[in-house]
Amino acid sequence: MTDVSTGALPQSDAVDARPAAGLTLLLKHAEQVVKQRLQPLLDEVDLTLDHWRIMSVLLVQPGLTMTTIADSAVVPAATLTRLVDRLAEQAIIVRRIDAADKRRAVVALSPRGQTLARRLRAAEQSVEVDLVSAVGTDRSGALMRDLAVLPHVAG
Repeated sequence: MTDVSTGALPQSDAVDARPAAGLTLLLKHAEQVVKQRLQPLLDEVDLTLDHWRIMSVLLVQPGLTMTTIADSAVVPAATLTRLVDRLAEQAIIVRRIDAADKRRAVVALSPRGQTLARRLRAAEQSVEVDLVSAVGTDRSGALMRDLAVLPHVAG
């Protein structure tokens, strides 16, 4: 478990592996650890973890359609417009008409959004560094690879 006061991960010999917990609960616990570490920075800029997931996707792949963002950021399409509107209000993203299809808009990070996204990504990477320290390079690498593959094999 994470030390709630510091947000630090425990050492590997103290890890409660929660063998009886199902995948849904394990994934939720993992998300909570990351959220606790990112929340102070998100609070500074009045954003949520959903906003960060959108920004994270756009940091890697600028110029995406709303449908692609919803799928990639794992944000329900029904709430995506509201979230993107908030990012636009804060000048974090820009929307443009898709050159290939004038009926669609594409979304990208603004220069301000890129700077903020890099700060958030650095904070997220610090969680990953702590994971490596807590469980070792091999286990953390295997976890990241397995999580990356999961949507493709389970979906």
